[in-house]
Amino acid sequence: MLKIYNSLSKKVEEFKPIHPLQVEMYTCGPTVYSFAHIGNFRTYTMADILLRVLQYNGYDVTYIMNLTDVGHLTGDNLGDADLGEDRMEKAAKKEGKTAWEIADFYTEVFLKDFDKLNLTHPKKFTKATDHIKEQINLVKRLEEKGFTYKTSDGIYFDTSKFKHYGELSSLDQIKAGARMEINLEKKNQRDFALWKFSYPNGVSFKEYIAKSGMKAEEAEQQKRQMEWKSPWGIGFPGWHIECSAMSMKYLGETFDIHTGGIDLKETHHPNEIAQAEAATGKKFVDYWVHGAFILVNGERMSKSKGNLYTVYDLEKEGYDVLALRYLYLQTHYRQEMNFTFEALDAAQNAYKKLVLDISRWKEPSESAGEKVPAGIFEDFEKRFLDALNDDLNTAQALAVMWEVVKSPYPSGPKLRMLFKMDRVLGLNLQELSLQVRNAQGIVPGHIQKLVEERQHLRKLRKFNAADQIRAKIEKLGYELEDTKKGPKVTKK
Repeated sequence: MLKIYNSLSKKVEEFKPIHPLQVEMYTCGPTVYSFAHIGNFRTYTMADILLRVLQYNGYDVTYIMNLTDVGHLTGDNLGDADLGEDRMEKAAKKEGKTAWEIADFYTEVFLKDFDKLNLTHPKKFTKATDHIKEQINLVKRLEEKGFTYKTSDGIYFDTSKFKHYGELSSLDQIKAGARMEINLEKKNQRDFALWKFSYPNGVSFKEYIAKSGMKAEEAEQQKRQMEWKSPWGIGFPGWHIECSAMSMKYLGETFDIHTGGIDLKETHHPNEIAQAEAATGKKFVDYWVHGAFILVNGERMSKSKGNLYTVYDLEKEGYDVLALRYLYLQTHYRQEMNFTFEALDAAQNAYKKLVLDISRWKEPSESAGEKVPAGIFEDFEKRFLDALNDDLNTAQALAVMWEVVKSPYPSGPKLRMLFKMDRVLGLNLQELSLQVRNAQGIVPGHIQKLVEERQHLRKLRKFNAADQIRAKIEKLGYELEDTKKGPKVTKK
């Protein structure tokens, strides 16, 4: 029985889905204005492990992940996500591209890195710009129920009207005065934008130029690329509204699990809850699961410190990306992980040793009839699953996996067990071990013994018996060629 820490109740709970054997799950994905870093991917790996554990337990999971390609402002770094520039528009100016080109480029890079880490693709990656209609409709529902008000820069959610606002977070400890800049038009500094105007009061760009008396060249610098018409004026959706609108479209107004990084727990996720529940009158999500930060050499990651690493940065230094996944698995998802290159070196060495060792073993298809003591592998699997069902204890699950590797039992049954465990761990062991075996011409030990036995029989001039051994080798999927340097064995 799966138990998971629920950030809403602040305790580990037994997981009980809304529908038997069916789970709906949503993950907050990246804002595609730049490269996702290894801290982001730790969160997505946590979500992937949860997805795989659910599937291992027999659940059919509908999994959705969003891609934010509009509306995420720079002000969230200052404590107010309604201030600052749109990250997409800012990146477009910096790189001399359109905002749409920025979104396309960084989405493509993200998806490539996603695949390199062997993360399971959701049923759908949902883009905010593909769901403007749904976001406008959700704002209209909130407006009809009296939860909104208008300022000169957009439509805001009135948090004072939502009784349970902030229950997920520690918002009661946040003071408005701690922000570097305050929106004086907000009724409450915790209120947040549902729809932002491109220009004051929702006017068009042409009207804005006419009223401001600004020169055309100067005005052009302030023109937004991503904007849409709405009942309130021309603008774009707020950052928070997209996740509520898209998750409810694909998973229903109440669904089972919502995951994300711990940084989203204080503002973004409470705002999602407020706008969704205010609109529907129903509980939004049953289980909120958050992954902890990554530190680098004991410090927070940041561009200014030069320690914000991407998947590409690690590949450039010669690391296997799946070694990073292995490293993630060694630390519990709710515990801060301290990334160092020494730790990554150790993870890569352990991962390479694992793949190389099992590439030398007899394949499961070649080991029919090998016997092991009753219940041995059932016990391994039970302890492995118990660890994962205990709030995703991947470190303990890895320890059980290594017990299997080091156990004295025949390699065929061990490989079958490891490949089954890897359905959750996601280390791609079956494919990579086969690649290593083929690339290095590694001959499994049991085949090598047959080759040596045949050579011995040939020296004794027992050629009929030697031919029988040769036929057995070929039946097991290997070709044997006698050369001047000795027998050469290759996989068919």
